[in-house]
Amino acid sequence: MPDTGPLAGLRVIDLTAMVMGPYCTQIMADMGAEVIKVEPPQGDNTRYISVGPAPGMSGVFVNVNRGKRSVVLDLRGDDGRAALRALIERADVFIHSMRAKAVTALGFGYDDVAAINPAIVYTNCYGYGRRGPHRDRPAYDDTIQAECGLPAVQKQLTGEADYVGTIIADKVAGLTALYATTMALFHRERTGQGQEVEVAMYETMASFMLVEHANGAMFHPPLGPAVYPRTVAPNRRPYRTKDGYVAALIYNDKHWNAFIGAVRPAWASELYATLETRAHHIDTVYGLVAETMAERTTAEWLALFGELEIPAAPLNSPDALFDDPHLNAVGLFETLDTPHGPVTFPGVPTWFSRTPGRVRGPAPELGADTADVLAELGLTAGGPR
Repeated sequence: MPDTGPLAGLRVIDLTAMVMGPYCTQIMADMGAEVIKVEPPQGDNTRYISVGPAPGMSGVFVNVNRGKRSVVLDLRGDDGRAALRALIERADVFIHSMRAKAVTALGFGYDDVAAINPAIVYTNCYGYGRRGPHRDRPAYDDTIQAECGLPAVQKQLTGEADYVGTIIADKVAGLTALYATTMALFHRERTGQGQEVEVAMYETMASFMLVEHANGAMFHPPLGPAVYPRTVAPNRRPYRTKDGYVAALIYNDKHWNAFIGAVRPAWASELYATLETRAHHIDTVYGLVAETMAERTTAEWLALFGELEIPAAPLNSPDALFDDPHLNAVGLFETLDTPHGPVTFPGVPTWFSRTPGRVRGPAPELGADTADVLAELGLTAGGPR
């Protein structure tokens, strides 16, 4: 199939590892870019962190590195560095997740790369921004979740300080790296100018958390703590029904009035009649609704909420998503034949009328494309031909 994605024709040199950077470049590959993943001889550690059909092909790695080409270069040696410089000459984007000191010591800091290719967009994926005192600290999803306040918010919600059950910092930072890089490419399209971009997990997640939680702390003087009360109300959780659970948000006045009119709970009163008054008593409201939800089955509630157009959903497990009728109807999943058997990928979640993306291919074996990519540059593993 021809590449039809909006990034078709773009060449990305990807020196990222783990999830933040690879998730960014996975989406670029899905959207048509040629992504050349440059790996050290031992490979990206993510190759080995979960189950997979073959050594070095873990599920996490296979998903976030699909559609890429793998080139093994030892950047400690002259030949490896020469090959990377040759790749940079023909690239549109250079993206890495090494510490600033390490990438500079190898000779591939922004000034070095821009000297080779002034129009390149150079994206740094860091744990902490270089202008702050934490710039040299290691960062992982768990530590960034802790620093940005997620476990503290979870403690307000559940009584225990917990991480959320997904690597949210890695993925949000990866999406941020994607939009920052494509914005820089848009600027280059208009002006011809390349530039350096920096995306740090901590700053990204602090900004993400404070979208709603900044709240009263934004003002001078502060009007309250940095917290959005609704999201940390202890009774805010899926409602237990007679036979299971249901998620529902009876939020605005239209939803509320429809619910009260249909169910007629004994506790309905003027105190909860408007969004503003409910917001001031939100945990009490959640508790009262929870008591009412226990009176009917999940199917009964979902049917009623459907009639009333109140947002509601059953509780799915991640396994159930693969069989979800809506996700399959919109074509989210793509099954590809790979050297290790069929793989069903959660595919492109966006839709373009003219330039649709797609899963371009399976994840590469370590170094599978080294010889071909070097040949395209007029090089061999031992240097120039």
